Amino acid sequence: MKTRSIHPSTAFTGLFALILLCSLVISPPRVVLGQEWQQASAPRSWSFPRDHGSHEEYRTEWWYFTGNLKDDRGKRYGYQLTFFRYGLTPRAKDPSNPWSVRDIYLAHFAITDVPGKSFHWRDRASRKGPGLAAAGKDAMDVHVLDWSARMKDDRIILTAAHDGIEIDLELVPAKPPTLHGRLGLSRKGPLPGQASYYYSFTDLTTRGTLRTPGMKDPVAVEGTSWFDQEFGSNQLSQEQAGWDWFALHLSDGRDLMVYYLRKKDGTLERESSGTLVERDGTSRHIALGDIETDVLSYWKSARTAGRYPAAWRIRVPAAAIDVTIRPLLADQELVTTVSTGITYWEGTVDGKGTSRGEKITAEGYVELTGYAGTLGGKF
Repeated sequence: MKTRSIHPSTAFTGLFALILLCSLVISPPRVVLGQEWQQASAPRSWSFPRDHGSHEEYRTEWWYFTGNLKDDRGKRYGYQLTFFRYGLTPRAKDPSNPWSVRDIYLAHFAITDVPGKSFHWRDRASRKGPGLAAAGKDAMDVHVLDWSARMKDDRIILTAAHDGIEIDLELVPAKPPTLHGRLGLSRKGPLPGQASYYYSFTDLTTRGTLRTPGMKDPVAVEGTSWFDQEFGSNQLSQEQAGWDWFALHLSDGRDLMVYYLRKKDGTLERESSGTLVERDGTSRHIALGDIETDVLSYWKSARTAGRYPAAWRIRVPAAAIDVTIRPLLADQELVTTVSTGITYWEGTVDGKGTSRGEKITAEGYVELTGYAGTLGGKF
């Protein structure tokens, strides 16, 4: 079972966002109204907690949370909460006026209820403005209406609730931020500026409550979350069909991120790659040629006819990793007509295999885009 809803106050904004993004996102112009967006073109100097905040000089940015949770009886759940900022123009017409629109904000929220065999998602969009949506510049403080992610000292507080689903979670980093690519410069293609700045908290100790439709009261849960933040101005090209993203926690304390950028001709961009994070927080870049992935089965959506990979064997011989993963629920597909206008699969997975010759289990999240039509409004 899958459910969704349209927030009444965001329906018009969502339609506007969809039209705008479909017309601009695949090859966004570098110059807008005589002004330029900055490009992700070279390694940058990072400064935290400042870089958890907004980077408005870049056109696109997102704060992306996923997590694998259990209640006190061992029942399993997954969640996703994502905030997107999309710049309409590099400079507001009247910066002194808080209602002068420069950015729009979009958000996706989903819960996978494994024991209930159900997946629930909501999405929304809003213009920037007092009480509507915003992102702080000096620290993580982003919200779209009453959904929010805020960092206080060393804790991240997530809150979201709408139409029967809700989370109230506290996340504490167990490892320092991990920079992907070359010092955080993550290439997405061969063209100038076709990249993003990308870092993660790959291991966040998580506690709090969640609720899904049918639950009388929220249930206490705990587990592990993953956080990604990316920002850039010109990431995708018209030749790219979509991507497969894996964020895995191995039971020996290692974390593995892999992303494949798929081209429309069926090949992979050479910039596809991964990152391995060790138990102590140290990390290393993994090139495409060092990752071997076999798709073991597929799942077809009755709603959209999208045909998605549904089980994988991933091997990283240089790191002695060999793991097979499968979704905990087949149907974890989102159709985000209110916000980004993209249909994609994002879901909780688990599996088992070996790491450094020892048997391990794995859990995490997988994102699959471009399998149900085109990327549409994805930016």
